[in-house]
Amino acid sequence: MIRRIGFAATLLCGFALAATAQVKLPPYSRTALANGIPVYVVERQGLPLVSLEVVVRGGDEADPAGAGPLCDITAELLRRGTQRRTAAQFSEELDGLGATFNASCDEQSTAVRMDVLAKDFAAGLDLLTDATLNPAFGAEEVTKATARRVDELNSIKDNPGFAINYYSRAFFFGPEHPYGRVPDEQQLRHITPEALREYHSRLYVASNLSVIVAGSVDRDAVEKQIDAAFRGVSTGARYEWKAVEPVKASARLLLVDVPGATQTYFHIMQPGVTRTTRDRVPLMLVETLFGGRFTSMLNDALRVTSGLTYGASNRLEEDRLVGMNSIQSYTKTATTVEAIDLALEVLKKLHENGITAEQLASAKAYVKGTFPPRHLETQQQLGEVLREFEIYGLHRGEIDDLFSAIDAVTLERANQVAAQYFQTGPLTFVLLGDAAKVREAVKKYAPQMLEIPVSKPGFTAP
Repeated sequence: MIRRIGFAATLLCGFALAATAQVKLPPYSRTALANGIPVYVVERQGLPLVSLEVVVRGGDEADPAGAGPLCDITAELLRRGTQRRTAAQFSEELDGLGATFNASCDEQSTAVRMDVLAKDFAAGLDLLTDATLNPAFGAEEVTKATARRVDELNSIKDNPGFAINYYSRAFFFGPEHPYGRVPDEQQLRHITPEALREYHSRLYVASNLSVIVAGSVDRDAVEKQIDAAFRGVSTGARYEWKAVEPVKASARLLLVDVPGATQTYFHIMQPGVTRTTRDRVPLMLVETLFGGRFTSMLNDALRVTSGLTYGASNRLEEDRLVGMNSIQSYTKTATTVEAIDLALEVLKKLHENGITAEQLASAKAYVKGTFPPRHLETQQQLGEVLREFEIYGLHRGEIDDLFSAIDAVTLERANQVAAQYFQTGPLTFVLLGDAAKVREAVKKYAPQMLEIPVSKPGFTAP
């Protein structure tokens, strides 16, 4: 559940990228089945591979409050037995095809994906549709899946670099917000096959599905096969997005006590943006400079110049709802305050002074140079782009006009965005470290400080 800005160089699929050229999304079609399921097809000849993806609208946001991570557990169990195949049979057929299968959730969707040789497309489609539409949710598999998740949650606390992500989301968003519902052991133990079947029957319906095919295929033939595979899916009720108030900036600090820890991990958070914000392109450039690449302001200050850490970055989330904008780093326990103070100093410099013309030009070149291989080079990446189109109601101009939009960002506009979205306060802090050694020193960062032991079950502060 822990997942924003960024995209990226010359492509194997024919994207000629000169210094002044514009990156272009390859041609694709979008049709709809009789039951309303949109079908995207990208014909990309060359390698005899095909990426198949079924997208389910809803994601983590659709999990009922207090019910646990139904989206994630449902996705995990799709390949663990269907009405036609046992888990072992599914794996054997998958291995026989030399194919890969993956199902995962993000905040607003589930992606069920398979990569298969073009010659085996029909067999791969049969496996994919069987897993997506007919999962068994056997009691034994449900018990094993939830037990594995409980073990994972417990082991995460042994790795503060991972654990802080869970604590931060829970503390920043709060348990009432869809993005703040971090699972705990009790919720997982109460997930039943019946709850998963109800979730699946409610979300995995034609009104919430879309299908994306990219690779060495014939569009007409593929559309007929997709129609035959999905025409019987009932329409169902479309999942309606919920109206959720953005989290307000607040000066609070959560200190998670890890006795004996030799390092302090810290996140410094404030409200971010949505995926469809009109400020996305200038923000992409500013965030790249501030903490989105190795040669960023944060990393230069905290790692290169001062040697306080091995890495410092900024993460600006882009989802359907307003996410969080967070500085993330870690340091030796003895230099906790020095490192946090320096991160705040860099933030203040960006907010008050902005960036220079030279920095802006560097960010433009970096983003344009890294965008294509990160997002358009493989069939799977193309599928991810089209998934965003469907979920967020975007169109190809999002890609085709990107470089023009980057070129059009002025220094004045970039600095307006820097001042607007990179505030110096109020800020929310989460620290994982030895509380006895940092407690008094970090009280200065927020008028409200809450301390909990890392041994406390779950990741949610009371």
